[in-house]
Amino acid sequence: MPWKTLDDMEVAGKVVLTRVDINVPMEGSVVTDATRIEKIVPTVQDILAKGGKVVLLAHFGRPKGKVVPEMSLKLVQPALEAALGRSVTFMERPSREAIDVLPKDAVVLVENTRFSPMEEANDPEMAKVLASLGDIFCNDAFSAAHRAHASTEGVARLLPSCAGRLMEEELRALEAALGHPQRPVVAVVGGAKVSTKIELLANLVTKVDHLVIGGGMANTFLVAEGVEVGRSLAEREMAETAREIFRKAQKSGCSIHLPVDVVIAREFKAGAASEVVGVRDCPPDAMILDAGPKTVAALEAVFELAKTLIWNGPLGAFEIEPFDAATNAAARVAARLTKAGNLISVAGGGDTVAALNKAGAADDFTFISTAGGAFLEWMEGKELPGVAALMG
Repeated sequence: MPWKTLDDMEVAGKVVLTRVDINVPMEGSVVTDATRIEKIVPTVQDILAKGGKVVLLAHFGRPKGKVVPEMSLKLVQPALEAALGRSVTFMERPSREAIDVLPKDAVVLVENTRFSPMEEANDPEMAKVLASLGDIFCNDAFSAAHRAHASTEGVARLLPSCAGRLMEEELRALEAALGHPQRPVVAVVGGAKVSTKIELLANLVTKVDHLVIGGGMANTFLVAEGVEVGRSLAEREMAETAREIFRKAQKSGCSIHLPVDVVIAREFKAGAASEVVGVRDCPPDAMILDAGPKTVAALEAVFELAKTLIWNGPLGAFEIEPFDAATNAAARVAARLTKAGNLISVAGGGDTVAALNKAGAADDFTFISTAGGAFLEWMEGKELPGVAALMG
């Protein structure tokens, strides 16, 4: 790997400035989902075990450069202490002197980096102040790596830098999926709109062997092929863009897979009366809300041939039954093949994680990324500033 990890750093007796993502959901003063906090525990424990002192940098919410008491990281301190099984020192205005007088195995949590407008501006002065707090910079926040901020990119240029355990795991998984994958590679891309994923699709057709398109996006591609989709969600103005992606795929030898049968309904609500029809048989007054069983069977055949799977987005309106059937079934096939050792499966994006959890398939995937924007930008082939800075 072109970036250093904690294994490459001598941290004994050093202060390790560690950028983490603990931007967790809360109700009042209670953390409702501590997953992101739990994910950073291995990095913190590893630094402590190697004799380093940990100073955590993180953002919380979107205070837009102002001090917002409801977005203070002090609120996260109890959940962080519970996850680490030790006390954490909270510092509103940190200084190296205050950090140095703490025990050598101390864990410090610095106030929300985004309380300063200098953070998102990647101001060199803020990067210098942050760098003065530590001897080594460890970035464990892949989810913030697509942002060139003072605490992600700026400080990495000023201190010896490495990836934390979570960042390392994420980068290795993505490298295995898109960098030097085992072939054939299949990408599943779903969701509502083509317009939000043009760059993603354009990049993937040059990298993968099979591209499966689902959700509302599939309707736009069907329209581009002259298929009538009734009242379905479709970006008709994007038809030529879809045709261009077809042409690009053909040129690079990538097979695009669209639904061959669909689940239709007259209304979009839970338990709505629905039926399965051929993809060209959607009545003018109906909506396509999911892929049908023949499509799932075709996808299963594609998955069976694959060695690597990348998944972003559901195949239908998975939030509402019965329109979650295709996503659930395809996800379980991928999980089964992964568990059997036949497939490397990497998935990411908010809706994707929710859909795979709902299908009961997430635990068997090789890797699930919780980094929405950073995961998408990596799939789009973009350089992520926070990762690039670790290679400097």
